[in-house]
Amino acid sequence: MINVAVVGCGYWGPNLIRNLSNTPGARLSAICDLDTAKLAKFSLQYKDVFLTTDYLDLLKRPDVDAVAIATPVSSHYQLARLALEAGKHVLVEKPITSNVAHAEELVLLAESKKLVLMVDHTFAYTPAVQKIKDLIDAGELGNLLYYDSVRINLGLFQTDVNVLWDLAVHDLAIMDFALGQEPVSVSATGHAHLAGQHEDIAYLTCFFKSNLIAHLHLNWLSPVKIRRTIIGGDKQMVVYDDLEPSEKLKIYDRGANLYDIGEENAIRQKIDYRMGDMHAPHIAPGEALKCNSAHFIDCIVNNRTPLTDGQSGLRVVRILEAATESMRRRGEPVTISRS
Repeated sequence: MINVAVVGCGYWGPNLIRNLSNTPGARLSAICDLDTAKLAKFSLQYKDVFLTTDYLDLLKRPDVDAVAIATPVSSHYQLARLALEAGKHVLVEKPITSNVAHAEELVLLAESKKLVLMVDHTFAYTPAVQKIKDLIDAGELGNLLYYDSVRINLGLFQTDVNVLWDLAVHDLAIMDFALGQEPVSVSATGHAHLAGQHEDIAYLTCFFKSNLIAHLHLNWLSPVKIRRTIIGGDKQMVVYDDLEPSEKLKIYDRGANLYDIGEENAIRQKIDYRMGDMHAPHIAPGEALKCNSAHFIDCIVNNRTPLTDGQSGLRVVRILEAATESMRRRGEPVTISRS
């Protein structure tokens, strides 16, 4: 039985508490938050769980084997580092840290301590995204051409990160998990429309060594909520709508090819449009965080590397850091450094 403590009872923490308390092989042993009022809400439902505002005291407890961190991004590094130094396995909410140097340090620390360091890239554990990965790995889409995503809604405005670090991290985690390729450079633009706040709208383009290109549209100021992604290959194309209740994935046998009608002159080349069928594969229902929590416990028990390990979190932060620099330079392309 793995004893797990959850740190942070704000937006995401209660979801972790609920799932980890019901995960086979796990025991919710402690909950930590600086706000006593938030802690009090869990005192009746989880009577045998230790509640505290003192994180360092929690780390000293022998009945805590692992820590799940659901706090603001700016605190991830410090909390995760202290937990790893105390010999605790760590599950940390996305993104893993607010900069590359801190992410690299956590990865090395976890490796040296032989501890599990996992990032809560939740979408990698959804049946829809796992189906997309299966399609790509099986070559069903052919050579990948583009990844195009719109992730917009009205709020929630974050206090410590801009819209890139809040919303783009989802798509970057999906890309890291499913595409099998890493971008080599990025270009990003964005703007803060509310005085004193972070950028609330951004456009991010990722360039790859191949012909693959990715474009993300992120917005906290949209009147509507959209979560739609199109992945195009030279064989088939996939539309992924996370808000669609029944047909989240639609696979289209459509595309365009250039063919030569036999003349030497390139002007005589024609575009051949393929307009095949569409089908929507069955996607089994299920909560991604439930699979995420179970995977975390399994990795600890069986000494396995998580699907979304510290290296995965590091790769995503490298892209975000480069994108932030590009946005500062008003869209100038920035190469993604890899030490």
